[in-house]
Amino acid sequence: MADLDGIKVDKNYHLDKEFATDGNFHVKGAANLDWGMKKRLTNIFNPKSGNTVMFAFDHGYFMGSVSGLERLDILIPQLIDHVDVLMATRGALRTSVKPGFRKGVALRVSSGSSMLNDDLSHEIVAVDIEDAIRLDVDCLAVQVFIGAEGQLESIDNLSRVINAGNRYSIPTLGVVAVGKDMERTDQYFKLATRILAEMGVSIVKTYYCDKFEEVVAACPVPIVVAGGKKLPEKEALEMAYNSMQGGARGLDMGRNIFQSYHPSQMADAIGKIVHEKFTAKEAWDYYSQAIR
Repeated sequence: MADLDGIKVDKNYHLDKEFATDGNFHVKGAANLDWGMKKRLTNIFNPKSGNTVMFAFDHGYFMGSVSGLERLDILIPQLIDHVDVLMATRGALRTSVKPGFRKGVALRVSSGSSMLNDDLSHEIVAVDIEDAIRLDVDCLAVQVFIGAEGQLESIDNLSRVINAGNRYSIPTLGVVAVGKDMERTDQYFKLATRILAEMGVSIVKTYYCDKFEEVVAACPVPIVVAGGKKLPEKEALEMAYNSMQGGARGLDMGRNIFQSYHPSQMADAIGKIVHEKFTAKEAWDYYSQAIR
């Protein structure tokens, strides 16, 4: 067992200082990566703003037909010009996304139990690296359950995906999963995001929380905030603004886009916050005007 005696409580995040080794590259922690990694990360993070709007529609891998995602072939063409990255399963990509599109792809490579199972923490690596290469994706997304029963399996999955991706210069996106018995506190997210970064992911996806700026400062790779459950549009835009103000490098919105009555306008409003530094009020005014 690790010797935990004498470990001090963390306190100094130097919030007034930028990450020290960015160099001339626009993605946090990636200055020393190879050309292929940087090329794929540039497909994800806009070089001008350094940020990204991801659209997650991989929910079907454990939830089946989700409200708002019943017809991917109809929804995706409506949204593809309004986001930077698609986060999807290989099945959804091959069946519902035209191969001529020019957007980044985050490929969901982990899978596990369905929503009928109370414990979703026992996942497997469901997509091998060769198929990811055939799909020409920009990163590999793995769900990781820190503090859950399936933690060791999650970390094993993550390690194997990172190792495989590194062989072919494909970054890994570590998705912090929050189980039903885990609190969404800054201490938990500081632990989980740092573990994923130390394991070698190039991007962390997690949730917004109190003291979020400290979570960001302690994580040496960019954090993208998950949209989570469906919120009223105004609240979702406020959460997006607070996330970016706290240091996030983007939003990965799913239900807050595809379950909106006006998905493309909502995606555009989020993009205004992410790329053009709109306030929550400015984004809400933009959205309200766009749907009239």
